[in-house]
Amino acid sequence: MTRLTEVPAQTIHQQMPTREILLVDVREPAEHAAEHIAGALLVPLSSFDPATLPQQEGREIVFHCAGGKRSAAAVARCLDQGLAHTRHMTGGLQAWKTAGLPTVAGKR
Repeated sequence: MTRLTEVPAQTIHQQMPTREILLVDVREPAEHAAEHIAGALLVPLSSFDPATLPQQEGREIVFHCAGGKRSAAAVARCLDQGLAHTRHMTGGLQAWKTAGLPTVAGKR
């Protein structure tokens, strides 16, 4: 049985520039607009269909949300459809910010 794989924010930060992963943000558009991780692809959980995820030859998909609950739900949906996308960022955007990693803030 394939299960959820937790990936620390620091690991994600190291793997993004090397294009080892594609970070997928499953928060809602307003949350993403307010603050997001540069380079993350927005695919809101409210309209999430694993079949529409881009094919990433040689790159693993890693999901993230605000705290980890929605990204875990995205993994569960992938597994339900037979897709082996099992990775999500531990603690979500909150853990990323706690680690002192950069975000892009929206305009106010």
